[in-house]
Amino acid sequence: MTGPAPESGGPPLLALEGVAKSYASFALEGVTLELRRGEVHALVGENGAGKSTLSKVIAGLVAPDAGTMTLGRRAYAPASRKAAEHEGVRMVMQELNLIANLSVAENLFLDQLPHRWGWIDQGQLQAQARAVLAQVGLDAVHPSRQVQTLGVGQQQLVEIAAGLSRKCEVLILDEPTAALTDPEIELLFEQIRLLRGRGVGIVYISHRMEEIRRLADRITVLRDGRLVATRSAAETPLDEIVRLMVGREIGEAVHRRGGAPGPVALRACGLRRGDAVRGAGFEAHHGEILGFAGLMGLGRTETMRLVFGADQTDGGAVYLRGSETPAKLNSPREAVRAGIALLTEDRKEQGLLLGLSIRANTTLARLGPLARFGFWLRREAERAVAEKWRDRLRLRCGTVEQRVVELSGGNQQKVVLAKWLYRDCDILIFDEPTRGIDVGAKFEIYGLLGQLADEGKAVLVVSSDLKELLGICDRIAVMSAGRVAAVFRRGEWTQDKIMAAALSGYLGNES
Repeated sequence: MTGPAPESGGPPLLALEGVAKSYASFALEGVTLELRRGEVHALVGENGAGKSTLSKVIAGLVAPDAGTMTLGRRAYAPASRKAAEHEGVRMVMQELNLIANLSVAENLFLDQLPHRWGWIDQGQLQAQARAVLAQVGLDAVHPSRQVQTLGVGQQQLVEIAAGLSRKCEVLILDEPTAALTDPEIELLFEQIRLLRGRGVGIVYISHRMEEIRRLADRITVLRDGRLVATRSAAETPLDEIVRLMVGREIGEAVHRRGGAPGPVALRACGLRRGDAVRGAGFEAHHGEILGFAGLMGLGRTETMRLVFGADQTDGGAVYLRGSETPAKLNSPREAVRAGIALLTEDRKEQGLLLGLSIRANTTLARLGPLARFGFWLRREAERAVAEKWRDRLRLRCGTVEQRVVELSGGNQQKVVLAKWLYRDCDILIFDEPTRGIDVGAKFEIYGLLGQLADEGKAVLVVSSDLKELLGICDRIAVMSAGRVAAVFRRGEWTQDKIMAAALSGYLGNES
């Protein structure tokens, strides 16, 4: 991305000196950082490195234990998010911060609703909302629609639109593209270019190295709460940045080389639900990774929820392990008992009990083997299970008794993974499994998915990252307009073929 060079003369727009914060252990330790006007300053590091904590300190969501901040030439110590926004510092968080039962328009302008004579001016509100939504490609979403009816990707775009709609000096974007597909990402990057031109300083947090290379002027690397280095993005190779992040060499990208697939584990026939799923059908085999590609909102997540019994179907059936009798999957409980697991794309709302410990969340889906006399849980046995999966997934935490809400987003995702791996289902559905996961941990998860398939499990992966699917899958099913438009085997697919299939349901040439 090209744009005006950030101002290097005069005082920095934002300066941090010796910022520290601790919870069960140090989250930040003596971090010093400068942000210039018109600069995109990337903040990178593994999960738990301190990126989100640092951004929350800047945005007034977390009070530092030590250190000082200045904004322009004045001292800056916001007591709340509202106070930070009053100073012109805004943040779009990785975890969604929307009010589900309010409309899109109300979420966009919650703190500045247009009004007349004490009543909300709905006409003006709708017009303002439409203009903001158009900036991020949500022209088709009606401003009066309730946020809870949108998918996670669309909710992420609403969150971004809210941040872009207000004047600011400093904008913090924490994993803004995690749930977006390429067209939506391009719209976001265009808005970032415009903000740079207006002199806005942008702190950009992402695990996607290609985005960092494309956007950033400078890169600051955090590891274990400490600042490791700040480098020029243009002059620093990405492999060096990765080494600074993880403190070790990591392997090359994983490319799946699976053997012949086993028997059919799951067959979906004609699944339907409203306009989202319109007769979806596919087969998943034991011993393979089946990917699901397609643009956001084209039915991938909705189809997986029907298979898992999280939503009720309007029609269609699911057959398991070669049976000619439709499986009874009217609830997630029935699906789990039938050997199906779903790692949801929305870990915060649907995948975790945030107020409970890592131990409790890890063992939640399989308590039977840990109970004495059928109802007394053996705490030490629970702890041993949680510690096993903590070590296997390299989960960063103080102890397994730490509350999940205190973990970074990527480490929360690992707890969800641990829960389903401990349950040991033979049909595993992963919806955006690497969302918010750092580059080192991604390779570990790719390897884990391959290992699960090699063990004979059927692994279904929904991902908005097409390169990810191309690397790890044996077959890729492409969804368009609520149906499976095409299925490609490894060696048959190209990115152009997959994109053409994703659009086919809307171009009248679906095949």
